This record gives sequence, structure tokens and C-alpha cells, in this order.
Amino acid sequence: MMGPAARRRMFERLQAANPAPTTELIYRTPFELLVAVILSAQATDVGVNKATAKLFGAADTPAAIVALGEAGLKRHIRTIGLFNTKAKNIMKTCRMLLAEHGGEVPHDRAALEALPGVGRKTANVILNTAFSEPTIAVDTHIFRVANRTGLAPGSTPRAVEDALLKRVPRAFRQDAHHWLILHGRYTCKARAPLCGACSIADLCEWPGRVVGTEVQK
Repeated sequence: MMGPAARRRMFERLQAANPAPTTELIYRTPFELLVAVILSAQATDVGVNKATAKLFGAADTPAAIVALGEAGLKRHIRTIGLFNTKAKNIMKTCRMLLAEHGGEVPHDRAALEALPGVGRKTANVILNTAFSEPTIAVDTHIFRVANRTGLAPGSTPRAVEDALLKRVPRAFRQDAHHWLILHGRYTCKARAPLCGACSIADLCEWPGRVVGTEVQK
């Protein structure tokens, strides 16, 4: 398991390379981010951004999406995987936001997780990215990086989340979610990790990591 000094050096390097990390989803308001994150399940950010560019041009508030109707919503998001289920959840969420939250996205975990299509991971993204809370949403990329590097091993996403909140130095916790997801997406890939181009390879505890030209055993 990666020690305290190595963990600090890891985040210092990630910060130096990307001082202001953020989501690759394109949004302007917490509501747009919420819709984009719901759509992003089992879909790429690139694909979601293409769909929401048109959707948000036509409807960018809960009331506007309700007025658009489920069929109208589906026309805008049909290129996204599971769009039928996601459309139903987004419509239900919009109605709940209007009925229970004055049309605003709540700044509260329990209220967020009560929304259709919103689980703990999505709630963490909203709390971190829209409301600047130091939460960490564990997706497949972060789960892999946390376990592979020895940063915060765990057998479930929740176990990894809890470990990260304990092991990520407080000074880096706000942006840790974005650094880790981007590192997993572009460097510490699942099938072909780019260890030779990795800024933290010498800190990594993975037995198969490559430092320079030698594979560490």
C-alpha cells in the first residue's frame, strides 16, 4: 500500500501537471450537470456532450424538459446508450425538482440520491463539481487507479471511496476526483497502461508497472 509521503508526492505531481482539473462534461448550471451525469452512465463524455449540446439548446431547465415531453427528450438523446430508461428517469427527476425543490438541484446528498437515476456516485459528482464539496465519486477508472497503484485498495466502490477520503491528503481532496479519473482515462488505462509516460510510475505499487524500460516484479 502506498505510504503517506508517496501519496503526497503523487498528488503534488498531478496538481503540477493539471492545476485546475474539471469534468469533461460540458455544462453551465448544476441542473445541466445533473442531466449530463445521468446520461453518462455506460456512455462516453464525448457522446453525452454531442447530445446535450442540442438538448440544452432546446430545454435547459426542469420545466423546459417537462414541457418538451418524454418523446421530445428521447429525440435528443437517442444516440446515448439506455436512452429510454434515462429519459424516464430524467423526466421523473425534473418533476421532483419542480415539486419538491423549487426547480433547483438540491445541495444535499439524501435529496440527490432520492432523485430517479441518481445514486451515490452521481450525487458525489454533483456535490463535488457543482457545489465544491471534497467528495470522490468512484467510477471504473478511479476504482482501477486506487487499487492498481496501492493508493486506496478496496473490493467495492464504496470501500475505495471511504479509503480515498482517509488517504488523500486534505489539501488535494477537492480535486482528487478529477485528477484520478483523468489519470485512469488517459494514462493508467485498463488494458494498456502508459507506464512509460506516467508521472507517478515510480510511486506506484502495481507489480506490473513499467518504469523506464524495465517491468518491475
